[in-house]
Amino acid sequence: MNNKMEQSRRDFLKRTGCLALGAAAFSAGIEKFGLISAHALTAAPTDYKALVCIFLSGGNDSNNMIVPLDATGYNSYSLARNASGLALGTTQLIPITPPSLGTDFGLHPALPELKALWDQSRLAVIANVGPLVQPLTRTQYQSGGARPYQLFSHSDQVAQWQTSRSDVRTQVGWGGAAADKMLSFNAGSGFPLITSVSGAAVFGQGLATRPLAISAAPTALNQVLVLNGFSTSAADVARRNSMNFLRTIDRTASLVAAASDSTQQAVDIIASLSGPDPTLTTVFPATGLGNQLKQVAKVIKLNQTAPALGLNRQMFFCTLGGFDTHQDQLTTQQNLLTQLSMAMKAFFDATVELGVDSRVTTFTLSDFARTLQPAGSSAPTVGTDHAWGSHQFVMGSSVIGKDFYGVKGPNNTVFPTLTLGGPNDTDTRGRWIPTASVDQYAATLATWFGLADNDLSTVFPLLSRFTTPNLAFLA
Repeated sequence: MNNKMEQSRRDFLKRTGCLALGAAAFSAGIEKFGLISAHALTAAPTDYKALVCIFLSGGNDSNNMIVPLDATGYNSYSLARNASGLALGTTQLIPITPPSLGTDFGLHPALPELKALWDQSRLAVIANVGPLVQPLTRTQYQSGGARPYQLFSHSDQVAQWQTSRSDVRTQVGWGGAAADKMLSFNAGSGFPLITSVSGAAVFGQGLATRPLAISAAPTALNQVLVLNGFSTSAADVARRNSMNFLRTIDRTASLVAAASDSTQQAVDIIASLSGPDPTLTTVFPATGLGNQLKQVAKVIKLNQTAPALGLNRQMFFCTLGGFDTHQDQLTTQQNLLTQLSMAMKAFFDATVELGVDSRVTTFTLSDFARTLQPAGSSAPTVGTDHAWGSHQFVMGSSVIGKDFYGVKGPNNTVFPTLTLGGPNDTDTRGRWIPTASVDQYAATLATWFGLADNDLSTVFPLLSRFTTPNLAFLA
């Protein structure tokens, strides 16, 4: 091959090979070329399902998001937080009564839309869940039992929530690992199973899977990935034809073929997004999370209407940041939870509009909860520090809603005892040792999504250490 042809190939790969999927996905195409044959192919399902992850970045204080209203529970909560002005009053909280616990709780006052979904049995709470290497008691923790690495560290706990691995560091997310096992579910489509509307995240990284990263609304889908540099001029058309031809030659070389295939995938994705921008009648809030979830809903609608897609399985990743509330927590969390509640309700309404509300399950993750003991001594500047076990929301018409789920702890309930130095505390600051693991939470979601039972141990290697692999919050 002469120098001119080699330069043309190099320029083309640089200009288009990474255009749609990014450098990570480009290299993943090479991985996928060699690994795809290693995956057992199963028949593509005929139904549609989607998982939508909302990551609450920074560590949401779930102690103020869900508060016990029984006398003992609220008194413990108030005793720890009232003096600093961090405690929410009983009249502020939105009351709910999970039947499996038989006592009253209160949702944060910023969550009326989620309360409406709770009343419709479309919302559930997964209580005191977090990264675990194995089940762990307070005594075992304090005697140096098997703890997740780098507890209370943002970056490490984010990774453990998104990979489900608390024993080793890995760059494979549990979403990506599950997608690796389900490559055949979308009948050979080149459109990625996972789409991120919030940049790169380890959640969607697999061995043979890389997520497609797109911009949030109001960007039109036909503008999120644009192949520039080729006009309708004769010279550009000839150059485009030459570039297309380059992808058809040297296919006996595995790396060259893989690079060409990855480039072709990028071009195909651009083509599949190039039609009219999908429209929705559901009104979304014009917020960061609202715009991300609106774009997710548009991709789901495009999948229903574009002949080039027709995917049976999709995953999505969104982020709402700002939860690292070492100070000014009351105002900051109020604003963030308002955004969360409004955006989640709008997204659920959009899934109803699209007729897929029983086929789409939305769930939250977060770095960790925050200490029951405040950081600081007076409102409005008071905040909290990094903790561990937290409460998460799951939403959708397949959710067995209006209840709390998890694993019973030393108090014989899934909800921790809110006592500093109590049976759920690592020390004396109110850092709850999780009773349910990320593995159990994620495996329940992945099983509903269609992951085969015999693949659970590969995607979640620690799952066998926990007696209840499925938390049974999905029908």
